[in-house]
Amino acid sequence: MGEAGYESRFVGATDGLRLHVRVYGVPQPGRWPLICLAGLSRNSADFDRLARALSATRQVVAPDYRGRGQSDWDTNWQNYALPVELNDLLAVTTVLGIDKAIFLGTSRGGILTMLMSAARPGLIAGAILNDIGPVIDGTGLARIKSYLGKLPEPKNLDEAVALLKSIGSAKFPALSDADWYRQAEGMWMTRDGRLVPAFDPALTKPMETMNFDAPLPTLWPQFDGLANVPAMVIRGEHSDIISAETVAAMVARRPDLGVFDVPGQGHAPLLTDRPSIDRIAEFARRCDPA
Repeated sequence: MGEAGYESRFVGATDGLRLHVRVYGVPQPGRWPLICLAGLSRNSADFDRLARALSATRQVVAPDYRGRGQSDWDTNWQNYALPVELNDLLAVTTVLGIDKAIFLGTSRGGILTMLMSAARPGLIAGAILNDIGPVIDGTGLARIKSYLGKLPEPKNLDEAVALLKSIGSAKFPALSDADWYRQAEGMWMTRDGRLVPAFDPALTKPMETMNFDAPLPTLWPQFDGLANVPAMVIRGEHSDIISAETVAAMVARRPDLGVFDVPGQGHAPLLTDRPSIDRIAEFARRCDPA
């Protein structure tokens, strides 16, 4: 693994686009691997601290979606779509030889996890939905749309941190300076001596025509598709994507659903604090074969 703590693997998508994957640790007997799926514009770096903490006892795999992180950008922005990304994820699991895994999906990654329950249910040994559920609050998506791809270019990491704080400190009062710096390091990358977003700016195009004032389609059938595997939902105290009422409705529909609330954070919890890491590790152990 080297000093990075992980191995960078590159996988070809079915259309030939090159996808980057971080692989932490090696397969462990009696332990399912954990596949970590990031949010809309985020990437595998979001899970670095969690993956390092868990990789001594189970393999952790964190893909970069197309157009994010170290994966290739797509020349056709219309391919930045859930069906394409789901197909990419299946390509990653096939190449890595993963036939069953625990899925941890943050925001968009949680939607992909629920969609996987229809596309390849046998692949899922357990599901953790991080700040996402069958009902998505349009106000939160409108907030993301208001700044995604529109932030000024920071001159250095300190300026990048200041930008993140300016848009997120109200919903993330619990974060330390180290937390903010880790966020900035994952959200920007250095290219030709400049800090640029770690995603293709065209990623914002699918959101341009969306009307967030109208109710969004719900995902209850996809959530119900997880009925046969252990499942847990994580919610940030200040989330504007998944409400406490939606979590309650999920529990009413599925009483054995694990619920974990993260205080002092919004959308989406970083999963870098010890209580979150410990809770995820405990859940993963319950998913492992007896």
